[in-house]
Amino acid sequence: MNSFSKTFSHLSNENRGGLPPWTYFSPELLEVEKSELFRKTWQCVGHVSDMPNAGDYLTLDIVGERAIIVRGKDGIVRAFHNVCRHRGSRVVTDQRGSCKSAIVCPFHGWSYNLDGTLRAVPLAKTFPQLDPQQHGLPPLEFEIWNGLVFVRFIKGPQPSVKTLMANFSDEIAHYRLGEVQPLRPICTDTLDANWKSVRDVDNEGYHVPKAHPALQDLYGGQYIDQRLGFGVSRSEGIMNDAVGKLWSVRNYKKMLPKIEHLPASNQRSWVYYGLYPNLVIMLYPDSIGFYQEFPLAVNKTMQRFAYYALPDDSREMKLTRYLSSRIDRDTGREDAKLIVWSCEAMKSSGFKDIILSDSEFGVREYHDFLRAVVPVVELREEPAQGNLASLNHSMSTGMPAVNWS
Repeated sequence: MNSFSKTFSHLSNENRGGLPPWTYFSPELLEVEKSELFRKTWQCVGHVSDMPNAGDYLTLDIVGERAIIVRGKDGIVRAFHNVCRHRGSRVVTDQRGSCKSAIVCPFHGWSYNLDGTLRAVPLAKTFPQLDPQQHGLPPLEFEIWNGLVFVRFIKGPQPSVKTLMANFSDEIAHYRLGEVQPLRPICTDTLDANWKSVRDVDNEGYHVPKAHPALQDLYGGQYIDQRLGFGVSRSEGIMNDAVGKLWSVRNYKKMLPKIEHLPASNQRSWVYYGLYPNLVIMLYPDSIGFYQEFPLAVNKTMQRFAYYALPDDSREMKLTRYLSSRIDRDTGREDAKLIVWSCEAMKSSGFKDIILSDSEFGVREYHDFLRAVVPVVELREEPAQGNLASLNHSMSTGMPAVNWS
């Protein structure tokens, strides 16, 4: 029996379907999810090219945590908690920006060098002796993988991103991720839905033929989902040879040039890598990007998007990238409706359970992942108020460790 079977050998066939509806609207569960899923796993902040010069920074605010990624005068990128050591204020308040030579807290003016060490304190004689290292910005665990910067707020069992993606390093190397530049600033949006509803829609291609006309036109019938354990999933849409019916698709197929650094198998395909629990990396012939979601409340989710590309200012490539972004934009709008509609159903008296087909195995496996990390979601009925966290802890005791490979 493999590790996956061992983990779920105690579950009934009934529990191998979708998560029960209560799990989409429980504030107590959301607090456990924040702790076990979002703080303990790698979260992508952006790309090193978002911070090209000394003093440039990116921030990430999620589930009560705040990160700042800044490039130092020595050119090195570092990660810190966006928390002043004095009173806990944010030391920078924007999503991105640049500091000249120091990071200065807007509350009382404490300043930090770009390497995080404490630089100066107003009225320093009124404080105890402060050590520049000990009282600098709190460092944050981070990893740079192919130019993408990841942070983790609390150390957890998930291995490094490099380890998670090791089996795909050869394919990914062709895209030269470390050399890309931003196509536009990182952007965000909000959805009136639980964050898990985003994953439910995104983790299967069963809905593509009906819900996504452009994707169906682009690679209909040639879309492949691969689930690869709890760490990573891979999906691929291989463009068909038909002349596109839709304007964006027809012209994208026509305009897409040969990409010299890509092998023939990737010249006309859109590849998606999913990193649990909430990140998708997009590898297109013309560009790359990522999107992710974070809970703001049980019924409100922030989505974050970023797009990058290798330098190419040719008219042909500019048009190609415009067309692919147009297809992505339409697909995102279509998915947003599906996400909200399916989440709304979880409160309906007429909807009792999710029914999953074999082609939706990605959703089933993702729900199994949630059951392994947060076992209280196995329960068909919501626990009594105030008991969920302790019950989840007791259910976790003695369970097999989650196999991220």
